[in-house]
Amino acid sequence: MMAGVPDAPRTALVTGAGRGIGRAVSLYLARHGYALGLVGRTRGHLDAVADEVRALGAPAVVAAADVVDATAVLDAVGRVEAGLVSWGGIGLLVNGAGVIERAEVPLAQDDVDDAWRVIEVNVRGPLLMTHAVLPAMLTRGSGRVLNVNSGSGFRPPEVYTGYGISKGALARLTTAVHRQYFAAGIRSLDLAPGVVVTDMTLAMPMHDGRTQWNDPGEAAELVRAFGDGELDELSGRFVRAGIDTPASLRAAAARIVETDARTLRIPTWGPDDPLT
Repeated sequence: MMAGVPDAPRTALVTGAGRGIGRAVSLYLARHGYALGLVGRTRGHLDAVADEVRALGAPAVVAAADVVDATAVLDAVGRVEAGLVSWGGIGLLVNGAGVIERAEVPLAQDDVDDAWRVIEVNVRGPLLMTHAVLPAMLTRGSGRVLNVNSGSGFRPPEVYTGYGISKGALARLTTAVHRQYFAAGIRSLDLAPGVVVTDMTLAMPMHDGRTQWNDPGEAAELVRAFGDGELDELSGRFVRAGIDTPASLRAAAARIVETDARTLRIPTWGPDDPLT
């Protein structure tokens, strides 16, 4: 719950909801009393997840759209907002749609057009979605935006250059939303889900032979906690499933804020650094 601002509706629009982490998050939120808006490219996948959501007793609105298509995004958000109006409109946006390069190679061997495809989906998509949901959230005076990020956005990538660039840029979007709209009741968060079994991760050679995978439920629980306002103190910052829990983050929140940790910034060498 956000002190001094209205409670956000207990609803969520999830992109990439037709499979993988997006599906897992959608079903988890449904089990915890959320009404769902499901957005993705493939209507058949979305309809199947909607059936699962409704079987759990939660409402589901389906809107098929390519997240890099501005017109399609506006239409999808409008349909979800209208479909969830009885539950208060869109309270939480989960930007879960994402892709990675087809080849696991460093930049000199990469297909730049393919890398740009990754950047466009992973950055333009969340940018368009966030831009589309903000007006109604601002009118209500509350809302939350969660970006499914990755450790690749915070450390230099050895391969998958476009993916690393996209996740770093996504982190900057998270901080921009925080800086620009915190006073208006909007909260934002970067969430790295860890290495979860998905079609994308299974196709990555670096994970060949992997036997230990992150439980998608750990990421979904962090999404739920953020949606419920338990992590509002950490708005604009980064959390990682598998090492962070809602309880551990609440316990460390004061230290994280005091030290300005878990956020995208340039460290300085000390108080005499001109960049300070």
